[in-house]
Amino acid sequence: MCGIVGVLSKHEAAPILVDALKRLEYRGYDSAGIATVNAGKLDRRRAVGKLVNLSDLLVHEPLVGKSGIGHTRWATHGAPSVSNAHPHQAGPVAVVHNGIIENFRELRAELAENGMQFVTETDTETVALLTQHFMAQGLGPVDAAFHALDKLRGAFALAFLFDGEDDLIVAARKGSPLAIGHGAGEMFIGSDAIALAPMTNEITYLEEGDRAVLTRTSLQITDAAGNPATRAVKTIQIDNTRIDKAGHKHFMAKEIAEQPGVIAQALGHYISSDGQIILPKPDIDFTAIDRLTMVACGTAYYACLTAKYWFEQIARIPVEVDVASEFRYREPPIPARSAALFVSQSGETADTLAALRYCAGKSDTILSVINVPESSIARESDLVLPIHAGVEVGVASTKAFTCQLTVLLLLALRAAQDRGEVDAKTLARHLSDLRDLPNIVSTALGANAEMHQAAIKLSEARDVLFLGRGLMYPLALEGALKLKEISYIHAEAYAAGELKHGPIALIDKHVPVVVMAPRDALFEKTVSNMQEVMARKGRVILVSDATGIEEFGQEAFATIEMPQISSVLTPILYAIPAQLLAYHTAVAKGTDVDQPRNLAKSVTVE
Repeated sequence: MCGIVGVLSKHEAAPILVDALKRLEYRGYDSAGIATVNAGKLDRRRAVGKLVNLSDLLVHEPLVGKSGIGHTRWATHGAPSVSNAHPHQAGPVAVVHNGIIENFRELRAELAENGMQFVTETDTETVALLTQHFMAQGLGPVDAAFHALDKLRGAFALAFLFDGEDDLIVAARKGSPLAIGHGAGEMFIGSDAIALAPMTNEITYLEEGDRAVLTRTSLQITDAAGNPATRAVKTIQIDNTRIDKAGHKHFMAKEIAEQPGVIAQALGHYISSDGQIILPKPDIDFTAIDRLTMVACGTAYYACLTAKYWFEQIARIPVEVDVASEFRYREPPIPARSAALFVSQSGETADTLAALRYCAGKSDTILSVINVPESSIARESDLVLPIHAGVEVGVASTKAFTCQLTVLLLLALRAAQDRGEVDAKTLARHLSDLRDLPNIVSTALGANAEMHQAAIKLSEARDVLFLGRGLMYPLALEGALKLKEISYIHAEAYAAGELKHGPIALIDKHVPVVVMAPRDALFEKTVSNMQEVMARKGRVILVSDATGIEEFGQEAFATIEMPQISSVLTPILYAIPAQLLAYHTAVAKGTDVDQPRNLAKSVTVE
């Protein structure tokens, strides 16, 4: 959510800022703006909508200066508008902000008593006015910003730019990520390294509570206690942060197509040449674990629901799965001999991070499955399991989901091995099946035409149901979420056995029902539910393998054939039709596939 960039450059800041903001579009936004200091004078430009609108404005109203800050806003307080867009300026200070200032109303009241006027509906304006207030009392820019920070409650990443200061940016991080980029006589800040990749490959990640004072030749950091702090400078791999569509119409299409390769890459990092599952250091002993708690949000939550089947059926470990936003406030008791596992693509998901901090010191081990090794969740975990999916730009998660599933399955197999629940022969068979998975996923992608035709039918519907049993139930949930996210069609998913307990009342000839049913041990029961749908004139789209389609496909409205695969691996494979059905439906409806309305890639606020 929201993107922050800042530059103290040798060159004109405006084009650099706009280019960096383009690299942060994937985070989701509804307005954008930049501010610069030129000849000591602070000025800004802001626009509602896509960055092209800001670019057009800058053509007609150029903004010069080699020092600047920029922002893409995802609205929290106040509707999308020019006045609510960042940067916010109050006299000699401009501010950009990611997060929520929880006590902004009481701060506004205090400022109003001092005669200060508000012109926006945002919480961020309060930060700018506070800083202006302290500067009016005689404090210098850095001290004024720090005094303002002392009064804030909530989560934030902030950057301050000042009138008359063309070699100064003040930055702070509490709850939301912020990175510093080092150049030759230049300094940069960004919400993540992706924004800074064209400018530098030397990155310092601020830690929780850090404040930073940047000039072109220096970086001074103080920690949450106010003590001088040294943070490591890390070299990032520029190739890993390249963002292009590689000839595809959308980033989502590209990332769906990349799945065979990234799954193979993930497998290569965890399976040794001699057929052993190798975890990063420090390792974990699953014989010391009697219970596993898994916590996540959105698509990552469905990855956890899938993994629950694997851990319980293969490793025989009881598993609790919870939505992070509920778990953190329910404050459940954490039993002895338990581990807590957190799944997040960005590693910065606010609710998941808060849930992790609740478990820290209570669970024996904190594990995380993430895609960004330098993220907050990774840094605060005992054992970090990267999924090696590479940068995922599309808001609707695709390759990150299948890589999460792959890593979680490997972890479940390792737990089963540790606990003696799987013998060497069975483990070798599972690993052999996993090695074949990238090729099988490639074959599944070849059914694109069938999925496109089925999606045309879905695009005409107002409501769609998804059904699945066992390992297919979380995939039905994921299929419904994907369709909702990018096509804006109302979709719900149910465990197929629950159909007759209420949802069957929704069935009529206008409601397509996607049934995910590989020919496994539960197939016949799922087909019985499918026939209940068809008896009520429901239009069934059956997703199954050749055997399943041969037996019952002639009764369906449409069929999508998946390759035969081990039942353990079906969730990873059947993610492909879940994704492509949603993708083609969204394209048919003409929605914004990569940046669907109201959504953000990285949810760093509650």
